Amino acid sequence: MIAPLTKDFYTPNEDIPELSIAIPGIASAYPELRYMGSKHRLLPWIFEVLGDLDFHTVLDPFVGSGCVAYLFKCMNKRVFASDFLAFPVSLARATVENNKHVLDGPTMKKLLVRTKNVPTFIERTFSGIFFSSGDLRFLDRISANIQDLDHPHKRALALAALIRSCLKKQPRGVFTVGGNRYDDGRRDLRLSIEEHFLEQVEAFNRIVFSNGQRHFVTQSDVFDLPARNMDLVYLDPPYVPRSDDNCYIKRYHFLEGFVSYWKGLNIMEESKVKKIEKRYTPFSYRKTAIDAFDRLFSRFRNSIIVLSYSSNGFPDLSVLQELLAKYRSTVRIYSKPHRYHFGTHSKVQRAKVEEFLLVGY
Repeated sequence: MIAPLTKDFYTPNEDIPELSIAIPGIASAYPELRYMGSKHRLLPWIFEVLGDLDFHTVLDPFVGSGCVAYLFKCMNKRVFASDFLAFPVSLARATVENNKHVLDGPTMKKLLVRTKNVPTFIERTFSGIFFSSGDLRFLDRISANIQDLDHPHKRALALAALIRSCLKKQPRGVFTVGGNRYDDGRRDLRLSIEEHFLEQVEAFNRIVFSNGQRHFVTQSDVFDLPARNMDLVYLDPPYVPRSDDNCYIKRYHFLEGFVSYWKGLNIMEESKVKKIEKRYTPFSYRKTAIDAFDRLFSRFRNSIIVLSYSSNGFPDLSVLQELLAKYRSTVRIYSKPHRYHFGTHSKVQRAKVEEFLLVGY
């Protein structure tokens, strides 16, 4: 079923209290992922701040969970998105770039078929670390079947459903610790990954729609993107936090490996959870972060620049404001108290921050 885009506004689900005002189209139906720094619960605020700006094309080069890029699509914008990781690109290809393809009955039959000579890499590599043997065998089998689908958007949609399934099945939604240490018996942990997958296919199928424009998603470092004239650029890079780190590979290495079946990736065999090698980004280090932001703002100096930033990050807000003012004559700052719900243990469950949008034009 292809959901139409309308100009109607409606109130999102009541079980997400932060989504308390209406947002356009079907943006609030975007499946919420347990993803570090996700802006899903801030979508109404982002829409409120940006809704009156005059822009038609938008670039989101740190697309992450994909929900903000999808919001822009629902706002009738033409969206270009990227990420330097592969699994966020799969999410955005399934939901932003994809205008019409769904996983229908015949496609699901292909995905779920049991065949002989199925690869066993996932079961062999992650046995006793993540998931049951049955779940691991299912992931091996469906990984092979995905390659036989006849369209890249169908493959991306299947991967998106599996990404959310794995996040739901993993107790804390991250892949830093194996075993059942955080298993509290809730429904998400009782369901098999195959059962999750069937539910997630329905969730992602429901949000496939076209706003009448072509959108493009690619895997790339932001500084390697080809130059394009964009009306607006939305930036949500991985800030250096005040404590811990911002390493998405450490937390989501299983998902990053899964979307390519670990092809071309080096697994760190000595690590307990079979991590893959971390990729360098200057936004992860205090010594290089400020210069990286300066280069970022300079690169997009001819567009409206929207920077999403949290008060628990480095550099300070005043530094970012000063940097952005070098390239844009007017800088406005919008703020909103926010609590990130991440993980299940008490220290990280409700991280209270001040969320900012810096708008330069």
